[in-house]
Amino acid sequence: MTLDNIKEEINKAETIVILTHESPDGDAIGSSLAFYIALKQMGKKVDVIIPEYSRTFNFLPGANEIKKESDITEYDVALVLDCSDTKRLSTWVNYFDDAKVKISIDHHGSNKMFADYNFVNPAAPANAQILITVLEFLEIDITKEIGTCLLTGIITDTGGFKYSGVTQETFEFTAGLLSKGVNVSEVYKKVLQIKTRTNFELTKLVIDRMEFLEDNKITFTYITEDDLNSVSAEIGDHEGLVEIGRDIEGVEVSIFLRQVEDGYKASLRSNEYVNVSDVCMIFGGGGHIRAAGCVIPGSLEHAKEKIINQVKMYL
Repeated sequence: MTLDNIKEEINKAETIVILTHESPDGDAIGSSLAFYIALKQMGKKVDVIIPEYSRTFNFLPGANEIKKESDITEYDVALVLDCSDTKRLSTWVNYFDDAKVKISIDHHGSNKMFADYNFVNPAAPANAQILITVLEFLEIDITKEIGTCLLTGIITDTGGFKYSGVTQETFEFTAGLLSKGVNVSEVYKKVLQIKTRTNFELTKLVIDRMEFLEDNKITFTYITEDDLNSVSAEIGDHEGLVEIGRDIEGVEVSIFLRQVEDGYKASLRSNEYVNVSDVCMIFGGGGHIRAAGCVIPGSLEHAKEKIINQVKMYL
């Protein structure tokens, strides 16, 4: 059983590194910090390495202990959370490659099963929800601090419990976290409700540029590097912009492009029937059925044409 193997490897490890995907969201950050605190409780020497993340998550317990890099070159265990592919580990993949044992805990249906031990449950609406089961199996006491991190992951990836992937278990787990003293309303407000001024300025831009295509079933919008620079955007300030189009009546797929170094990062969201993970896998990306992303090299016009034409085939 994979969980037995994971428990054995963690118990005998002295040094552990926790990694997650680039441009980490609340589920990635929350899962990483929850496991970090849990492993510290076990007396392990553990590092969580996340070079860049949104200041939105600075309130989380343990956030001030996140490292950009480490002096340790070979960990006993590399624990990769909420990440479907080593390509998404970006420039810090060496910590994974050089580790003696590699473990992946994830909920993406597109997971490549790239580790020595893979515990993947695509039915879970958030990676943090899987971690509750894993931590209980490891006989970890889920404290208020760990619970706050886990709830951040659950709230983020379920959109505040509104997405279709939410299960009965999600609410049962959340009730359990409440019993640990976790403040659900406070976490919700900090990760979903409060927006930075920069995010607000970018929101105005993407709304102004939004196009409606295919009988209003598709929305398309974008931001460029110049846009980001003009409002002094920081890591994470673009989060949530893709949701704007999806929330409009009659829209099936929302497409949001953000200029990156080698082209445009496409973020897709769908409502009822389009599997946007399949769309993004065509371009080497992936994700979930209703939320996925990929990078398309080239100009804005090129990326726009490619992604829209692909989405049309799924309508």
